[in-house]
Amino acid sequence: MEDPAVAMAHASALRSIARVVEEKVDPTPADVAKARITEQVARGKVLVLSGAGVSTDSGIPDYRGPRGSLSRHRPMTYQEFRHDPAALHRYWARSFVGWRHMDAAAPNRVHELFAKWEVNGLVSGVVTQNVDGLHQAAGSRNVVALHGDLATVVCLNCGRREDRHSFDARLEAANPGYLESIRVEVDMVNPDGDVTLNESDVSRFNLLGCLSCGSPLLKPDVVYFGEPVPAARKAQVAELLERSQSVLVAGSSLAVMSGMRIVLDAIKQGKEVAVINGGPGRADDRVGTVWRTQLRPALEAIDAQL
Repeated sequence: MEDPAVAMAHASALRSIARVVEEKVDPTPADVAKARITEQVARGKVLVLSGAGVSTDSGIPDYRGPRGSLSRHRPMTYQEFRHDPAALHRYWARSFVGWRHMDAAAPNRVHELFAKWEVNGLVSGVVTQNVDGLHQAAGSRNVVALHGDLATVVCLNCGRREDRHSFDARLEAANPGYLESIRVEVDMVNPDGDVTLNESDVSRFNLLGCLSCGSPLLKPDVVYFGEPVPAARKAQVAELLERSQSVLVAGSSLAVMSGMRIVLDAIKQGKEVAVINGGPGRADDRVGTVWRTQLRPALEAIDAQL
């Protein structure tokens, strides 16, 4: 990355990845937090802002939890996809192996409860920072995937989009026997859908190009570190927030500014914000209620009272 501007953007992305979120407040007492959030949900028009903790029960790890993927793996940056051919090739070798495990993941009880609350008129919508599509699979209808979805591949050269299953089938045809030669433990799959491979396995992987222009500059249609959220998607979030009475942050440390910004905007609008998360969050000292607990039992306890 010889271009100074690219190098600077890459360095900024690395700082974002490395951000450590520390405990800043004493969490709300559990019984008080449960009562407050139950009342909040019962009033309706709750915007759910979901993070990686929502999908951990589906076998998809989070980034920053005690067993998060950042302890063993650094995700790609947008600048690497665009300007580092070796990193691009390495990512797709790893993703070719790991993506199918994420693709097989099923919604868990947390996804199901949010979908149920939407049907019952309690949840106005979900803004998810996850890229696994599990909220939609569980039946949530009003979902904004803030950071995109792994189900589509986009060409950074010409903009063509390709269904991930189609691209995977092309890669499988170009790499006969590759999957069978590699053993992968499901719990080693990263939130971006890739796994760690040794360099010899990476080097023998054949990467294909775009069907339209032939360029190898292919990326999952996901917002990576160092890449802005599309303006149209920000507008969707703003509209959804405007129509909501409160925000419930679920399973997110809000370490990334794109999620944190939603909370800040809600606070500016005078809306109640509550957090349910197993670890510390970036907005904990700004919101009214912080329930430091595991997500599934917390939501089940709320649901039992509704």
